[in-house]
Amino acid sequence: MKKQKKQNINLDTILDDALMDIPISQLPVQIKGTWLEECIQQLYEELTEKGIVFKPECYLADEWLTPEKETCIGIPFYLAHPTLIRLEKKFMMDAEGEGKPWCMKLLRHEAGHALCYAYGFHKRKKWQRTFGPSTLEYKDTYKSRPYSKNYVRHLDGYYAQYHPEEDFVETFAVWLTPGLDWREKYKGWKALAKLEYVDRLMKEIHGRQPRRKSSEKFWRLATLRMTLRNYYKKKHQFWLEELPDFHDGFLRKNFTERGEVSKKGVSLTEILRKYQRNIIHSISRQSGEKQYVIGDLLKDIHKRSKELKLVTLDDEIIVVLNLTSYATSLIMNYLYTGRFRGERKKKKK
Repeated sequence: MKKQKKQNINLDTILDDALMDIPISQLPVQIKGTWLEECIQQLYEELTEKGIVFKPECYLADEWLTPEKETCIGIPFYLAHPTLIRLEKKFMMDAEGEGKPWCMKLLRHEAGHALCYAYGFHKRKKWQRTFGPSTLEYKDTYKSRPYSKNYVRHLDGYYAQYHPEEDFVETFAVWLTPGLDWREKYKGWKALAKLEYVDRLMKEIHGRQPRRKSSEKFWRLATLRMTLRNYYKKKHQFWLEELPDFHDGFLRKNFTERGEVSKKGVSLTEILRKYQRNIIHSISRQSGEKQYVIGDLLKDIHKRSKELKLVTLDDEIIVVLNLTSYATSLIMNYLYTGRFRGERKKKKK
């Protein structure tokens, strides 16, 4: 493939419309000289402080990841420049890893993956008895148990419950976090035994070089030929369920924004507040799903209804039936797929 010639791009002055048509591989960004370099250096210092001599190499990629069986860490390219961070937040509401505290949490997580591959921890029988088989297939989704004390809590979304490797990685990240008294924080939890196992593992490799140092940088910046416009089109579709406007199709079809037709309409948020408990009980009884899952879904609908200032002229019973039918369809899909709508394929992180 013929190598593309770098364009002369000034990210400080370029307009968004022009920026959106630029291939990601052409963006003039790098880790060196940015705040990311300082974060990576802090990660290395934390590892050194614990006696871990291995330092995973970091590079710019399309998202946070550690390629399977590789020992390097991919960091999203958008974190390398303020303009790209702003663009990410414009389309995705958040820029994952923005700010040092969040970035460090993710770096510690990915470092756990890199160390696992570098030292072959996942192949050990004791490791597998503690966390589960690493050969277990990564599913597209997972259903968490928010109150479980079998897992540590590091990244949002109870990510340790996703897969045995994520359980290890999240446990490692908690163990590595400076100033965290994990023995006290997780006292009485079953997760404490996992932390103590990680502690023994890290003492075992104290000062030892890893057996594997392969670090092929998959999805690195130079290979990302798509434009930022196409990147965000695909990313938005992929993360649709996580975005605030996920329910807008249903809400705008069935309700009206205050002022568009009449000021006499009843606020949808008032109806939701009035009948929320009845809707939750009804859906839970019919579907068998836990009430807190249904409650969280209704909270999202309620929040978006308030933001859009929606009203209705229909009878309350019609509104409740529509809301119950909509929420039930999402819950039934969640029961079978782990998602409220459709499926998504994701690279292993």
